[in-house]
Amino acid sequence: MKRKLLASSILVASLFGGHAFAADGTIKVGVLHSLSGTMAISETTLKDTMLMLIDEQNKKGGLLGKKLEPVVVDPASNWPLFAEKARELIQKDKVSAIFGCWTSVSRKSVLPVVEELNSVLFYPVQYEGEESSKNVFYTGAAPNQQAIPAVDYLMDQGVQRWALLGTDYVYPRTTNKILEAYLKSKGVKASDIMVNYTPFGHSDWQSIVADVKKFGSAGKKTAVVSTINGDANVPFYKELGNQGISAQDIPVVAFSVGEEELSGIDTKPLVGHLAAWNYFESVDTPANKDFIEKWHKFTGKKERVTNDPMEATYIGFNMWVKAVEKAGTTDPAKVQDALIGVSVPNLTGGYAAMMPNHHITKPVLIGEIQDDGQFEVVSETKGTVVGDEWSDFLPGSKDLISDWRKPLSCGNFNVKTGKCGG
Repeated sequence: MKRKLLASSILVASLFGGHAFAADGTIKVGVLHSLSGTMAISETTLKDTMLMLIDEQNKKGGLLGKKLEPVVVDPASNWPLFAEKARELIQKDKVSAIFGCWTSVSRKSVLPVVEELNSVLFYPVQYEGEESSKNVFYTGAAPNQQAIPAVDYLMDQGVQRWALLGTDYVYPRTTNKILEAYLKSKGVKASDIMVNYTPFGHSDWQSIVADVKKFGSAGKKTAVVSTINGDANVPFYKELGNQGISAQDIPVVAFSVGEEELSGIDTKPLVGHLAAWNYFESVDTPANKDFIEKWHKFTGKKERVTNDPMEATYIGFNMWVKAVEKAGTTDPAKVQDALIGVSVPNLTGGYAAMMPNHHITKPVLIGEIQDDGQFEVVSETKGTVVGDEWSDFLPGSKDLISDWRKPLSCGNFNVKTGKCGG
């Protein structure tokens, strides 16, 4: 009898990863997004998205016979607080996985915590690459799935001068470092590249926009590549309108502006400016129509828009559910292995697959701002693009690959030296 009881307890622990369940038998899921501060304009929607997805999954019967329980915390756009809240979610709340972060600085803050405690973080926003962790699954775009295709599109439109404007933190700086190297590899001179960084929440854009206007008056077609994040986008776009800069004069392609950010401003002066994403609300597919209907029903507000990071959250959540079912447990180590190779539908009519580098396959879309705050797709890749964790255009990265399958299990394997860097 003792042997039977011991065997039963071991089986239960192995099947259900005991740390992931509360006393009432729920599976706790961490939601780590800023609900206040400069990033609340973008992140609050992702919190609501997670609540909707968890509610839907519970209506289907939950997961492994258990209900999912969201644990929502507010790191308040405070980057060190992201790490504290992540540690609380894992150690105190016993969550089975964390869905969260927007900025790369918040992800970098959480990274050592999820690695130390061997948890799982799903990161749903485009980022700069140059990273691969066995504990992080990147469902947003890498630079080769957003930034570089956007530049290629503008080059095809005749752009020769480039103003790279970004918020002053790791994502814009690293992305622009990659873009500078890429542009120079295409024959663009250093004098035809302008770079400027501003703090989070920056509001006085008059002189910077004037500098861009002057930079664009040299007789060469000029474009702005924007990695400006958060609520600073609102005064930036307003100042473009104030100074009469239209998309015909100096087009702006943004990597962090979607339907949610545009919903707070008058978009008429911005018609024709661009954004590069992997999803737009305007995409006409049955899956997207169904998602939008569910979103409006859940929020009770038909004016609530959808955007790319919401789709990345949707993909990541469905991948996690499928991996947990595949592994038969919420144990992070087993889920990490089970996630590789998982494929789920995206909202644009195809499928997203989790690759061995913990990045997913995505289509690349270039959208043009319309006067109703939506985007018209003007360019789209024929198929999906595999996310490249290490840039081919940076000397220290071009020889690196990531493969978290055994026996390699390495995030930065150097193909020239045949060694794993860690």
